[in-house]
This record gives sequence, C-alpha cells and structure tokens, in this order.
Amino acid sequence: MRKTINNGTHQYNDEGQGPAIVLIHGFSENGSLWEIQQAYLKDHFRIITPELPGTSDVPLTDPLTMESMADYVYAILLAESIDKAIIIGHSMGGYVALALTEKYPQLVQGLGLFHSTATADSEEKREARRKSIKLMQEYGAETFVRQTLPNMFSPAFKSVQPARVEAYVQMGMKCPQQAMIAYYEAMMQRPDRTAILKDATIPVLFVIGKDDNAVPADVILPQITLPRVSSIHIFDEVGHMGMWEVFDAANVILRQFADFCQH
Repeated sequence: MRKTINNGTHQYNDEGQGPAIVLIHGFSENGSLWEIQQAYLKDHFRIITPELPGTSDVPLTDPLTMESMADYVYAILLAESIDKAIIIGHSMGGYVALALTEKYPQLVQGLGLFHSTATADSEEKREARRKSIKLMQEYGAETFVRQTLPNMFSPAFKSVQPARVEAYVQMGMKCPQQAMIAYYEAMMQRPDRTAILKDATIPVLFVIGKDDNAVPADVILPQITLPRVSSIHIFDEVGHMGMWEVFDAANVILRQFADFCQH
C-alpha cells in the first residue's frame, strides 16, 4: 500500500505484517526496485520501501545528505510506530542505511549492504562522479542513463535479459536530473563509516557481485571481517543488481537474514 506523510513530502510502500524490514533503493532508482523481494517477504514480514527525496514526485531535501535521507527514513518509521527494524540498502541506499545505523542505533536489528560499502569515495570515484555530473549537464540525464545504467548488470545477464536491463533504464529515466546530481554530490561528501561495522553488535549482511563495476568486490571484501557477525554472499556472473539478477537467491538470503536477526 502506497502511503504518504507530512503533506506528501514522505512517500513509501507498506506491505505485510510481522517484524519490520526496510528496503532502501539506490541512486536513480525508486521503491519498485524491491518489488520481487517485497512480494516474497510480505507473507512473513512487514516491508517498508521508502521513496527517497528526489524520486517519484517526492521533493528534494536541502541540503541533501546521507544523514538527511536517514532522517527521512526514520520519520517514516516514527510515523508507523516502528521502533525496531532490519535496514537493508542497495548501493547508495546502503550509505543511507549506515547513516541511519549511526544516528539511530537503538532502532536497527540488522544491517544489510546490498552491493554497497562503508568506505568513503576514493578520489578516483569522486572524479568519475564529477564527470557524470558534467555529462548530465551537457547532454541531459537521458544520455547519461542510457550510457551508464546497463553497466550495472553483468555481461551474462545483459545478453540474456535485455528486457530487464531496459526496465532498469526506464526506472532511471523517471529520476529527475536535479536529483541525480544531488545524489552524486551527497555521495562524494559522505564520510567513511567502517567504524559502524567494527562497532556493530547487530548482524551485518553483505551481498557482493563478482562482476560489479560500481562497488567492486575488492572494495567490499576487506570490510566483511569487521562486524562480529557477518552474513556474506558472493555471486559469480552478477553485477550490481543481485536483487534482479539472482532474485530467487536474493529472496532466500533476505528471508534467512531477517529470521536470524529475530533471535
């Protein structure tokens, strides 16, 4: 069920009953990213999928930061009287999940990084983001989306599932250029949060694709030993989009992790 609070400034889907799982989408995405997982998990859990500021017709917050987006998600949980939740984030959504865990540790029962990292951007990554912003400003968001988003998938998936790749591109087309630039700037400014993993007393989930160019495996692998309890899943021939590329496995991983976090 689609819900809004605060005069429409906060939008989210709320499905199912039981312990709460929050699934946070990433850059240029929206809550529909998690549709397959939501449909699978809602028989056992309450699934909240926020639409982050800037997506759909949700206004951008000013300034837009990982912390302001964490506050946005927290406001939704407060409105729904949810005081404990498992927080899962894809890519940029993982950065938001980390910021949420830092600001509101009492809320978080488990933390999931789906193709995401606790480290800050390297200078090389920042430079790549600056180039992407310039590309959007010069040629428009559509050119950027068509050029960039197909590379989120593994070569194997791209060749056999072109319709799914195109569906992801179409999702990206719905994200306003202004929002994409704001997301990139927020990602460039985010701090290193590996201390959150080191200090974590909650279970932490890592989903890693060997063909992920956006958040490469070699960036994430040094982090998997930091938490006291890690659940680690590394996929061959999977890029940055495990929830679509290997959706059956992703569903089972999330279900098992969520069950584990309840004990």
